[in-house]
This record gives sequence, C-alpha cells and structure tokens, in this order.
Amino acid sequence: MTDSTPPESTTVPDPVVVDPTAENGQCEQADFQQEQQQKPNTESQGEGFKMDQEMKITDSLEDGGLLESSMRLKPHEAQSYRKKALWVSWVSIVITIILAIVAFTVSIMRHSASAFGFAFDAALDVLSSVIVLWRYSNAAAVHSAHREYIACVILGVIFILSSLCIMGKAIHDLSTKLLPEVDDFLFSVSIVSGLFCVALAVVKFMLGRVLTSRALVTDGFNSLVGGVMGFSILVSAEVFKHEPQVWYLDGTIGVLMGLIILAYGVKLLLDMVPRMRQTRNYERFE
Repeated sequence: MTDSTPPESTTVPDPVVVDPTAENGQCEQADFQQEQQQKPNTESQGEGFKMDQEMKITDSLEDGGLLESSMRLKPHEAQSYRKKALWVSWVSIVITIILAIVAFTVSIMRHSASAFGFAFDAALDVLSSVIVLWRYSNAAAVHSAHREYIACVILGVIFILSSLCIMGKAIHDLSTKLLPEVDDFLFSVSIVSGLFCVALAVVKFMLGRVLTSRALVTDGFNSLVGGVMGFSILVSAEVFKHEPQVWYLDGTIGVLMGLIILAYGVKLLLDMVPRMRQTRNYERFE
C-alpha cells in the first residue's frame, strides 16, 4: 500500500487591512492645511495684480492711442462734451480778444507792466482756445491721445514764447522805474477781466476733467493766470495809490506771472513730447 502523505500546509499570512478612510483623511487634512497656507498668498497676489492692472489701465490706453475718457464716456456723451468744449472755446476767443485789446490800450496809456502782461496772456488765451478748437474739430478724434499731445506741445511752445515777452517787458519797466498811472478806468478793466477769466477757467477745468484732456486743462490754466493778472492790476494800482514807494510791485507781478507761465510751458513739453512720439503710429481717427 502506498501511504498517502498529506500535502504540506502553507501558511498564508493574514492580510493587513488598511483603513482607506484614515489614509484619505490624512491626505485630505494635509491638502486642506496646504490650501489654507496658500490661500492668503493667492488672494494677496490676486489683489496686487488687480491693483496693478487698474494703475496701468490709463497707460495702456494711451499707449494704444486713446485717452482714458474712451472708457468713461459713452459715444453720445463724448460728442456732447466735445460740442460744449467747442462752444466754450468760441466764447473764450471772443471775450479774450476784447480783453486783450482793452488791456493793451490800458498798458500803453497807464504805463502798467501787469496790464501789458495780462494783455499778452489774453492774446495767449486766444491762441490756446484756437488750438482747442482744432483739437476737437474732428468728431472721430475725441479720444485721440496723439492729437491731444500735439495740441499740448504747441501750447507749451506758445507758453514759453509769451512768458519771455511778458518778463522782458516787466524787467524793462523795472529797470527804467516806469511808474503806473492809476484811475477808475484801470480799476474797472481789472475787475471785469479778472471775473471773466476766472469763470472761463472753471468751465474749462470741468470739461477737461470729464474729457481727460490736458489741452483743455492747460487752456483753463491760462485763463486762470489771466484772471490772477487781471486782479493783480487792481492790487498793484491800489498799493501804488497809497504807497508810492512800492512802485516796483506792478513790474514784479509781471515777472512772477511770466515765470509761472514759463515753468508750465517747459513742464508741458517735457511731459508731452515723449508721449507724442510714442503714439504717432496710433492715429485711429484717421
């Protein structure tokens, strides 16, 4: 008989039961902690990126040949403000031509350096308003950055030339000790001129802010300077009337106004010439 030997029994190790929930729980907890650590950094980076985008939006628009007003105003609103700018410019031209003629007459008759400075500034205001008319003469160019910068560069050149003339006349009057003559006519001219110029300056500043137009703001600044010089005629004449030894106040105001106009003109050129070159290939209104 053949003995049948039972097969050797192989010991099978007990399977190790791994709790999937525990392992997944640890992974989820670790992922949650990592997300919580990264979340503030992500949010701060997102906020910083958003702020950078908002800060650069104006530069990107101007680099593309458009002003910031293209994002703020609807087409019909932009055209409405453009027409208002044209009307204000025409009114400014008519008023300042009259004021310039009167002020030149006063400066010759009364030997007033500040009156001459105001007359020259009024003539400058006429030119700046003409440039604004050209700036907004094309309806399709209401948001054109390149056209805006060309107008500002021309205004800067005119400012510099006129400031040299104003300071030259004032310095000449100071060196020759030219005494101003005071009367009621001079008072009335200075008051009317100052009020008209300040009113024009306020309207131009408001329109320039809405249209984001540096040319309109510059035109408004010129009107404001004219208003200050108009009132300075009154101040210097009144001071000279009571204190004749302060005869130099009239010429000094003329020199000061000339320096202010010169500084503004130089700054305008420094700001606008590079931008004009950058946007010369983006004349979309053509």
